[in-house]
Amino acid sequence: MVSVEGVSGFDVGEVTMTGEMVRLQLKKKGVEEKNPDFKKVLRKSSDKDLEILQQNKAREKEALVRSRAIARRLKLDMKMSEVEIQADGRKATFFYIADDRVDFRELIKLYAGEFRLKVEMRQIGARQEAAKVGGIGSCGRELCCSTWLTDFKSVNTTAARYQNLSINQSKLSGQCGRLKCCLNYELDTYLDALQNFPDNAESLQVAKGTASLIKKDIFKNLMWYVLPDSNKQYPLTIERVRKIRQLNMQNVVPDTLDPVEVSTAKPKEEVESGFVDLVGQISLKTLEKADRKKKHGHHKHQAQHNSGGVSRGGRDGKPADGGGGGNRGGQPDSRRGREGNAGGNRDQRKSGPPPPRSGTPPDKTGAPPPQDRNKKS
Repeated sequence: MVSVEGVSGFDVGEVTMTGEMVRLQLKKKGVEEKNPDFKKVLRKSSDKDLEILQQNKAREKEALVRSRAIARRLKLDMKMSEVEIQADGRKATFFYIADDRVDFRELIKLYAGEFRLKVEMRQIGARQEAAKVGGIGSCGRELCCSTWLTDFKSVNTTAARYQNLSINQSKLSGQCGRLKCCLNYELDTYLDALQNFPDNAESLQVAKGTASLIKKDIFKNLMWYVLPDSNKQYPLTIERVRKIRQLNMQNVVPDTLDPVEVSTAKPKEEVESGFVDLVGQISLKTLEKADRKKKHGHHKHQAQHNSGGVSRGGRDGKPADGGGGGNRGGQPDSRRGREGNAGGNRDQRKSGPPPPRSGTPPDKTGAPPPQDRNKKS
């Protein structure tokens, strides 16, 4: 921060560029290096200078509210946009917007008596006001006029027509209420691309009637036409339009337009056979499916193990009848194995003790009930 020469005092500024870049910027703006209007740098700003600057900057918001009330009281057709007070507090610049000329001689006297400083009135446009206020555009970025754009060129609806944009005032207007400055950014590219399209091709004569041009696609080099009896749009190549145009000049009417087919589907990406990218192909669903398969295989193996133990014998450890049979080739026979399992289960049910009757508590020692002992004796 440096203190520079101001109006009957000093002001505080910030150094943003030094060296050869300053000379290049002066040359780009067309400003002479030894311009007498340049303010002199007095010194590096001290703590006292910065403190005075902060105090005067805090007064700007209150001064803006008060200045609007005074202008409204005088019934002046103007809008106060911003107030800038010099760092030393001796001068204030009032920025306003007005459609016509405004006689503010009485207003200056009231401002000088109200704020006790020198008053300067400066008229600005809607774009300059938006640059001072700032904001976010419809593109999601900060406004161009508040960041880098300093030269405001005129924008009209012709630029939108060349770019095949619908004339929608709400979409084409910026925060300043005027047409967006970005409409001029790609205008030169569109004008260069439109030079390859034929002129005087707004209408073509065919057997079904007069085909009217509705739009030009510079990206696909197509011209879209529509017939009077239908709303269907027919895309034609530039060569086809020129050929039909030449036939019409020779008083020849072709039968059809011969439109081309336009596919809106995206082409599938070809995967190289020699390389497969596995990064990012494993999802949570794949892991869950693998976990389910693992659990299912574990339960199945456990069930087979339990069924094999029953087929080999009962509780007493004796082999079941027919459970150990085999076929002639030395391989186990599934049918005989199933029969052996069934036989072993029947023998187990016959040889085992009967279940206790309802109401009779079981013996903790594992001995059969008394009635079973009597029967055996």
